Amino acid sequence: MATMSFRDSMFLLAESRERPTHVGSLMLFDRPEGAGEDYLGDLHRSLVSGDVGVARDFRRRAVRSVTTLGQWAWAEEDDLDIEYHVRLSALPRPGRIRELLELVSRLHGSLLDRHRPLWEFHLIEGVEGDRFAVYSKIHHAMMDGVTAMRHLQKALSTDPDARDMAPFWAVERRTRRQAGSEQEQGASGPLAALGGAVQGGWHAVESVASTTASALAVGPALASTTLKGITGHDLVLPFEAPPTMFNVPITGARRFAAESWSLKRIQRVRERTGSTINDVVLAMCAGALRSYLLDNDGLPDSQLVAALPVALGKGDQGGGNQLGAILVGLATEEPDPAERLRRIQASGRAAKDNLVDRDPMVTAALSMAVAAPIGLGSLPGSSALHQGFNLIISNVPGPKDPLYWEGARLGGIYPLSVPLDGQALNITAMSYADHLEFGLTGCRRSVPRLQRLLTFLEEALVELEEVADAAVEGEAEAGAVPAGEPTPAT
Repeated sequence: MATMSFRDSMFLLAESRERPTHVGSLMLFDRPEGAGEDYLGDLHRSLVSGDVGVARDFRRRAVRSVTTLGQWAWAEEDDLDIEYHVRLSALPRPGRIRELLELVSRLHGSLLDRHRPLWEFHLIEGVEGDRFAVYSKIHHAMMDGVTAMRHLQKALSTDPDARDMAPFWAVERRTRRQAGSEQEQGASGPLAALGGAVQGGWHAVESVASTTASALAVGPALASTTLKGITGHDLVLPFEAPPTMFNVPITGARRFAAESWSLKRIQRVRERTGSTINDVVLAMCAGALRSYLLDNDGLPDSQLVAALPVALGKGDQGGGNQLGAILVGLATEEPDPAERLRRIQASGRAAKDNLVDRDPMVTAALSMAVAAPIGLGSLPGSSALHQGFNLIISNVPGPKDPLYWEGARLGGIYPLSVPLDGQALNITAMSYADHLEFGLTGCRRSVPRLQRLLTFLEEALVELEEVADAAVEGEAEAGAVPAGEPTPAT
């Protein structure tokens, strides 16, 4: 039995019926050519037949009792009911994307059963266009969304002829971290838990000399960050965000909307404006949020602030959560899309520069300060407090090549994330092949007509394309580059 890290257990401690803390994904597949009528039924039967093994990560369930000394821990499930975790559903005809998103919204709003390993996998047949879908979800305590997405990709192939592929829950991950903890995972009971605590304490004593200097640096780093935010115009500090319609108590019901955009369009804007892909994504979101809030008579006078997850670890560290966060101002009160993009670029650079060359402990402390509202959101009635940011926006790099599963081509993969009490909307973008896939997850009550944001995202991208064209034309008139040629990317 392995004691859970504090960062991972936080997602169990903060969870309630109103605040499920699992992440998910929706994948759309084209049925293979010549697939029989019962192709998906046969696939489901093969997955639950018992011939497919289940990796250790996906056999673990969360426990907390006297034997774990009150801490959350992982215990391995000896008799896993695979038919509970792997399910087959069908859409009513004609199986439009609208019905698919409604089904996924309902599935994403339900809590995972804590008496079982915290994951589900849903095969959904009957999607229009001779397609089927897969919705999967996994608890944030098991792994963060980026790690879960990478793990999911390991079960797919770039070979359209590949067959008998292991599903993601059968792919065993062995890392240095896991190898070093195998003995701990094999132990159980109060003596083992006490032994683990003593061993952990001994390691802490051994490393105290090396960590003392880092700990002493946290205070000055936080002070310098605050000073930069006060004296500068670009670095955003926690709790600067204005109250909006998103910063309210939420319910457990979810609404999900998704759409794809060509990466060529976004890269063209990036090249012509000297931006990054992330800058363009944030500018799209900022323009869409501005239009949405104007449409709902709720645009504040000061800019919205987004929290952006950033990686704290390097490489594959196993399961769990390896993410921190930075804050970026979205300049939503600015009507000019060119100026809005410029300010977003400056704010993002300032936030990243603030973490450059920091000690890992200092970086983690700064991220914890940014993420403080998440912890506050788990306290009853705290959503009425002034929030540290308005929403979370993530941009996740995905696979560059088209992927296949049992001969079915993956046409799109859309991330679903975690709205919070006080942050009722989450926007996550993920690149796949030649597209950027947006997944919008919101509280069903607090974010009405969520799908309207998809229209506003397209309008915001069109505005940015006009900004990019104008930038090239201006440089051509000044003799910098020929008209129609992109400027060098920075």
